[in-house]
This record gives sequence, structure tokens and C-alpha cells, in this order.
Amino acid sequence: MGVTTVTDLTDGVLHTLFQSEQGGHEQVVLCQDRASGLKAVIAIHSTALGPALGGTRFYPYASEAEALADALNLARGMSYKNALAGLGHGGGKAVIIGDPETLKSEELLLAYGRFVDSLGGRYVTACDVGTYVADMDVVARETRWATGRSPEHGGAGDSSVLTAYGVFQGMRACAEQLWGAPTLSGRTVGVAGVGKVGHHLVTHVLEDGARVVITDVREESVRRVLDRHPEVTAVPDTAALIRTEGLDVYAPCALGGALDDHTVPVLTARAVCGAANNQLAHPGVEKDLADRSILYAPDYVVNAGGVIQVADELHGFDFDRCKAKAAKIYDTTLEIFARAKKDGVPPAVAADRIAEQRMAEARIR
Repeated sequence: MGVTTVTDLTDGVLHTLFQSEQGGHEQVVLCQDRASGLKAVIAIHSTALGPALGGTRFYPYASEAEALADALNLARGMSYKNALAGLGHGGGKAVIIGDPETLKSEELLLAYGRFVDSLGGRYVTACDVGTYVADMDVVARETRWATGRSPEHGGAGDSSVLTAYGVFQGMRACAEQLWGAPTLSGRTVGVAGVGKVGHHLVTHVLEDGARVVITDVREESVRRVLDRHPEVTAVPDTAALIRTEGLDVYAPCALGGALDDHTVPVLTARAVCGAANNQLAHPGVEKDLADRSILYAPDYVVNAGGVIQVADELHGFDFDRCKAKAAKIYDTTLEIFARAKKDGVPPAVAADRIAEQRMAEARIR
């Protein structure tokens, strides 16, 4: 059996940062506090448009390498998301390694807050998978660079409300593009993951007149939706959902990588528009979708409602102002579809080009 050395690990990290397609980040910080058990990665992809802004994911990664790769991918995605949302922020992301159900503690969150504070405002954190408003309240005791806090502590509260609203606006844009009207009335929408964001999204599309099919790995999440909306249909898993006959829109709202070489060939939907980050499992999937005439609304465009909210909190939160900004996701999504048609490329490529242009222009100024 081979032994992994410190040199092996260092070489692997440096290759990821400087030589792989995941590279190009301004700064990556590895954080450890042995007393609390904290192991975290803070990745800053770009500050061209302003301080990096992005949430903290608390997740039981299989390895430190997997955690690093996720932090890098998520941070890059935040740069593009913030650019297309028109925010004065660059992109960053943090991951805490471990099971939040067993490892999370006040001591750990305070230690994490001190690491965020040590960056002097280059990175502003918020909630993500495995972290919640109450956690940001604790982190904020050690740093001013934490947002997504509770109203009791001067924050805006749950950002999933506007995230779901923004995804709904993206769906309306898909409907306009495909069927000539910005409504889901009479359409069938499949939502994979009805947790933080997904259950709000279900309400929006039902109110717009759609039929809804759902699935989630957590039975309690499915039950919550069915108790509130008995007209919704539940299926056992995502494999069944994406094969549903007559599905018009597929909304991945759980973890990333939902669109891959196995799911795209069997997907029955005409459009994909969901809240999950990094839905394309690898480069080339966007072309596979286009080849099957499946319209893809880039995830980092349509799920920007939450980051719009937490960014606004830094300047004094106003819900109506944020909702108006999130509503513009409809226009941005249509702009991307138009650019994709003009350039003869998939929407994901068109979105990247627009975001990269905005960041490049900011660097020149």
C-alpha cells in the first residue's frame, strides 16, 4: 500500500490551483482550529467587481481534495453569478469539512468567524448547504463580514425565499422562449429537492397554474409539501422524475452535478431551470443539452435571488427593493437566450461570455 506524503498533498493542491481548469483564483485560505475541530477552505475567485461574496457550505466531504475542488468551483460560480446579477461584488465561497449534525458547535462557528475576519473584508460570507441564519448570527460575533443574519440581529433572514422567486422568474423566461408566453400555466414542472428553496419554488409554480411533480431524499421534506399542496405528485427518486412523461421543466434544487452523461439522454423535459449550483457535471454537458433541443437556464443566473438579498443586507435590507432586483432575473435570462442565439452557442456559454466581459471591463477601470 502506498503512503501519501505531505509533498504529494501539496503538489496536488498546487496543481489544482495553478494548472487545472479549476484554477485562476486570487486567494485560497486553508483554515484549521484543532480545539473546535474546524477544517475549512475559503476560496476567493475574483474581487474585480468588489469584495468576494458567497456562502459557507458545511458538508461531510469524502476527502480534503474533494472539499477544495468544491470550494474552487463554487467560488468561480459566485463571480459569474454576482456579475450577471449586477452586484458590486466578486465571487468567493467557503466550505467547512464535516457533518454539521455532529461537528457544528458555537466554538467552531466562532473560530470560523475569526478566519473570515482575518481577510479584512475581501470575503463576505453567508448561508449555504448545512449552514443557517442562526449560524451566521454566531459567525457575526467575530466578524462584520457576515450576512444572511436573522432580523433580530439586524439581518434579512432566510434568503431561500428570494432564491426561489428568482428561479421562478427564470422559468417564466424559459416559457417565453419556448412557448411564447411568460407563464407556466398548463405546464408540468418537476422539482428535485424540496428543501430550503425547492418548497418555495413549488408554491410559485402552482400559483402560476402548473402541475408539479417532486422528489427528495428526505421523506419529511416531501411530506411537508404534500401536506400543504395535496395536488402535487411525488415520485421515488430523481431517476423517476426526469423520465416523467409530459415533463416540461426540470428544476434541480439539491446538490450540483445533476446534469451528466446519464441524466441528459433520458431527460424528458423541454427546459432545465433550477436552484442547485454547478448543475453541469462537466464541460460539454451544455452542448449535449443543446443537441437534444433542451433549453438550459444557467444555474448561477436564475438562482441569484439569494445573493441579491444578502448583498442588500450589507447596506440596510429592504425586501421590496430586493424583490424588484430579483424580478430582473427574467430579463437577464432572456438576454442570455438572445445572446446564445446570436452567437450560435449554448446559453451556458453565452452567460459566461457576458459575465467575463463585465469582470474584464471592471479590471480595466
